[in-house]
Amino acid sequence: MAAPAGDHKADMKKYLCLAILIVAILLPPLIRASARPSASDIIARSVEALEHDWQAEPRYDCTERDRNGKGSKTYEDMVIDGSPYQELVAIDGKPLSAAQQASEKQKLQDTISKRKSESPQERAQRIAKYDAQNKRNHALAADLTKALDFKLAGEGRLEGHDVYVLDARPRPGYQPESTQTQVLTGMRGKLWIDKKTFQWVKVEAEVIHPVSIDGFVARVEPGTRFELEKTPVSDDVWLPKHFSMKSRARILFIFGKDGSDDESYTGYHLQKRQF
Repeated sequence: MAAPAGDHKADMKKYLCLAILIVAILLPPLIRASARPSASDIIARSVEALEHDWQAEPRYDCTERDRNGKGSKTYEDMVIDGSPYQELVAIDGKPLSAAQQASEKQKLQDTISKRKSESPQERAQRIAKYDAQNKRNHALAADLTKALDFKLAGEGRLEGHDVYVLDARPRPGYQPESTQTQVLTGMRGKLWIDKKTFQWVKVEAEVIHPVSIDGFVARVEPGTRFELEKTPVSDDVWLPKHFSMKSRARILFIFGKDGSDDESYTGYHLQKRQF
């Protein structure tokens, strides 16, 4: 016997409510998934943010503490007329003596006077040395998307930031354009990238097979590791907070050279001094 029409309508309402419930549960994750950028998009936007930070960095002074196996030294980092200068302020966490402070202040004044009296050619040569290091950094950043294959490994939270987590491995067939970018052929890494700003919150990298550099005179060996952490210093600028490196290398493929560095940066502020 056929079911009454009212029963059919009740069943239809139940199915409709069930369908709406299913859509309400499934649709938001689907929307979020479709809105999530690809690994290549995340990396491209992070490189743009990195370039912006490098352009802004010379406007900021900070305190830098360098540690190695022999102890630590703390500096006030500043830019004087177009290139950096470090004023030593502490050794092994202890402030300098009055005599040492006076000596460092005199070195600072001598440097200011020397740079003010430079000829245009001397000034250009000094700044060119500083710019050369920046160009090497830019070359490495520009080649990241060519040298490495990135995979979106997940999402998470780090240092108070919602992040994308990406794995990076050498891309087969990549041909480095310079000795500076050659090291990328032997590295793998992991990146934590802020979802909102696409800034690097943290990067870890390690050499997984030997890489010859400097005209095949030196070789970076497996066991070399790098770690970089960045922090926001303004609404749109992030700068290094911590950098560490443990290196293993062979010079002329015979002589071993191991080392380690640990650098921390605090107290970023826009430059107030006029040199």
